[in-house]
Amino acid sequence: MAHTVLHIDSSARQSGSTSRVLTAQVVERLNAEAVIRRDLSTPLPLLDEAWIGANFTPADQRSDEQKATLALSDSLINELKEADTVVIGVPIYNFTIPTTLKAWIDLVARVGVTFQYTETGPEGLLKGKRAILAVASGGTEAGSDIDYASRYLRHMLGFIGITDIEIVAADQQAIDAEGSVQKAKDAIAQLAA
Repeated sequence: MAHTVLHIDSSARQSGSTSRVLTAQVVERLNAEAVIRRDLSTPLPLLDEAWIGANFTPADQRSDEQKATLALSDSLINELKEADTVVIGVPIYNFTIPTTLKAWIDLVARVGVTFQYTETGPEGLLKGKRAILAVASGGTEAGSDIDYASRYLRHMLGFIGITDIEIVAADQQAIDAEGSVQKAKDAIAQLAA
């Protein structure tokens, strides 16, 4: 049983979203003691010059304004740190992830906080966590050469230290919607709680 799950949805659709249905089923399957909910349908701010400046100012030298600029990023990172398992709903939009999910990644991938550079290369600092990606697509086959979403998320999660990554996919729904969703539900039923 997962102690704490961070449940992230990134679909723009509130109703009729396959990825939202799948993440809810995954979270239920995990039977967590606590669930932290993050819905990205309300977009996060994009990185701008003020954010970059605050991020690259040493923490002990940041002004109150710079601390406020990084407050949301700090909060999102704390959610990740608290979680044992991260469940992310990933609808594939134009072969990749939604822009809201990319904004989340930009806010949580911070040098010295979630990763660091070493003599042997980058090292993720959020080790020992599990991630489950609930992927939904109309025509893109999960894991195929044109699935930039799953590959990118595997890379970025690994970059911050989360390397135990599983994918449940309701892919190619335009070809066989019912069969695709059933395949994902079957995979969820097989997940270790």
